[in-house]
This record gives sequence, structure tokens and C-alpha cells, in this order.
Amino acid sequence: MSITRDNSKTHFEQASKSIPGGVNSPARAFGGVGGEPLIIERGKGQYLYDIDGNRLIDFVASWGPHILGHREPSVMTAIEEALKRGTSFGAPTTLETELAEVVVDAVPSIEKVRMVNSGTEATMSAIRLARGHTGRDVVIKFAGCYHGHVDSLLVQAGSGALTHGVPSSPGVPAGCTADTVALEFNDVEQLTATFNDRGSEISAVILEPVVGNMGCVPPEPGFLEAARDLCSQHGALLIFDEVMTGFRLAYGGAQERFGVTPDMTTLGKIIGGGMPVGAYGGRADIMDSISPVGPVYQAGTLSGNPIAMACGLATLKLLRETNPYPDLEAKATRLCEGLGKAANAAGLVHQISQVGSMFTLFFNSERVTSMAVSNNNDTDRFAKYFWGMINQGVYLPCSQFEANFVSVAHTDEDIDATIAAAETVLAEIASA
Repeated sequence: MSITRDNSKTHFEQASKSIPGGVNSPARAFGGVGGEPLIIERGKGQYLYDIDGNRLIDFVASWGPHILGHREPSVMTAIEEALKRGTSFGAPTTLETELAEVVVDAVPSIEKVRMVNSGTEATMSAIRLARGHTGRDVVIKFAGCYHGHVDSLLVQAGSGALTHGVPSSPGVPAGCTADTVALEFNDVEQLTATFNDRGSEISAVILEPVVGNMGCVPPEPGFLEAARDLCSQHGALLIFDEVMTGFRLAYGGAQERFGVTPDMTTLGKIIGGGMPVGAYGGRADIMDSISPVGPVYQAGTLSGNPIAMACGLATLKLLRETNPYPDLEAKATRLCEGLGKAANAAGLVHQISQVGSMFTLFFNSERVTSMAVSNNNDTDRFAKYFWGMINQGVYLPCSQFEANFVSVAHTDEDIDATIAAAETVLAEIASA
């Protein structure tokens, strides 16, 4: 089976004339798998439809936010009603307060929250706040954790930076990263040694509690707890980047699921329901260091945009009312079991990693626990798998270093169809 891509190819050539690389984010480029990206026309439920008329089962979900599927009716109604009142006012609205109250109620670490426009803005602002609040400069991050294209954090980053072989970027002055220490994820000994050596300098530790940007990589038992204890002992702030995991792994995010409470949390993706939204929040005493209450400056004309607030509020209300998390995890588990059996039947070396409704099929002989291990993924084999699944009508992230997502809209029939597609594709790869 093979889908047609003529219109997508033609349009991509046109886009490349006016947009660098033909895309507005490297994660959308197919550099890790070769070829041109599909140009999407619309989404509905669990499906994407491209401009060639192909329908694909979607496990990208706009990189996570569409946990309810595309164009969920109650969310669309909320957007339409907000749109009737205007698109942006540059002034407070009640929707901002409503969404803030929902977030504060849901996320264990958050007593106050500030809305911004993207995950990158959220992490950038959280780091500035952590430094301003503690009066320290050093930040610890972990290789393979991607926290947006923030200068000080674009060091050994995952996601697009990892896929395209650019773990750090030209254009970032050495001074911007001089106070950033990059360690290996899940390495408690290395983290402990760094605190013992530089504890009085460290303002914060920022991490993805479940990494989604070198593939789905869960924390090893005790890792999050060690980070929490070390930060408390040395007066540093622990920041969970839950842009991807927030409201996905549980209503209260990864911190609810694992029972570890950070000092601050960054959010995005699902709290916007598909609209451009980010947020950062934490203890009230920390958040009160932000202007206009405190001296640490951060602002944004479109922050708290009413359309985005309405979309996010409708999404979170539905998640709270329906509690889809057990069903989402059950679907993802059944899918991962099927993928594992298909890979075993084909005799292909692989690893399956899953946390809740996030998962990755790695082509790797070793269980992936860090970027050092993920760097050994067989990306050529993944590229064959990716295109094989596309031709079977299944849309996956175009990189071995990205997590996949199950949505409420996926049915048992979709799971069965995806497993059957994988059985065909993996057998073809093995016999080639």
C-alpha cells in the first residue's frame, strides 16, 4: 500500500521559496526520515486529512495538545463563543482568572500561575524567575530534555535539535550558556556530585519528569525524589517542565502521577487545547517575585488571549469531568503490546517505552534511559518504519526522538488497525 503525495510535494516546493526549509518549526521537517512533509488540510477526531485526500490515524496530536482529538465539539463551541466577543484586548478578562483557578486547583505545585504564549516563553520566564528569586545564576538541565529555544537552555537539547544533529545552536553567545550545567538524565550520582561541588551557586534544576524529546523516557525509580531532596538541601528550586506531560499523564500531571512536588512548573500544549498557550507557576512566594508585584520582569501583549483561554478552559473542564486517563493508558498499553509483538515476530531489535498515553517504539538494543543511550537508536530503521506506517495510513512523529500520543478519540478499531499496519511494515523491514 502507498499513499499519494503529489500535491504535498508541490506545495512544499512552493513553501520552501518563502519559508526557511519550508516549515515554521524544524520539528515539522522530515529531516530525520527523509522526503517532504505531508501538508495537512484538516483534522477531525483521531484523523488527519492531507491535501492529497489521504486520511491518516494521528498519533502526533499536534505534538500532544489534542488529547481529546481534533475539533472536539464542546471545545469548538467555546472557541466560537469567545470569537464573537473579539480576538484580543490587551486587557484582563474573566477567562484568564477562570483558567488560572483550574490550573491552581489541578497542579499540586502551583499556588499562583502566569499565562504566556508558548512553552518556550514559559521555561524562559521560569528560569529568569528562579535566578531572580534565589539570587543565583547556575541552572542544571539534562541532556535530551528540550525546554524550548531558550538561549541558556539550548545545550544538549532534545527534540528538533537532537533530530537534526544540532545539540546546541549557532547564534547563542558563550556567555548565555556559561551558567548552564548539562547532566545525564536519570544519573543520581552525577547530580549529587554537582550539588556537592557547586550547591551554593545553583538556582534551579529544570527537567522533563517524563522526557518526550528524546523519545518517551521515564524517570528511573528514585531519580525525581533525589532531585527534589537535593534542591531542598541546597536551597535551589526544582522546576518540572510539564509542557508535554501536564494534564496528559494525569489531571495533575507527572507530579501527581509520581508523587513528587517541584517548586515551579511550566505548562503548555493541553492547557491551550491546540491554541498557542504556555504558563508557569509555583509557590506563591516565588511567583510574587514577578512584576508587577516583584522586581523580576516578564510581560506579553497576547498573554492570556481570550480565544486561547476559552479553548484551554473547555479542554480542561472536559478532562476533569470525564477522567479519561485510565482508558487512555489502557489503549496505549494495548497498542504498545501489539507493537512489541509485531517487532518480535519480525525479529527486530527494539524497546518499547510507555508512560500513560505517551509511548515510543525505539530501534535500540538497550533500554533507553538517557540521551547517551538514545543516541544509539537505529534512525535509518526508524525512517523505514515511519514511511511504511505513513503508507499504511498511520501518522507518527517524524523522528525517533519524539514521543507518540494516544487520544480520547482513538477507538479499539484504530488500535487494531495500527497494530496490523506495524505487523506488515516491520515484517517488510526485516525481509529487506
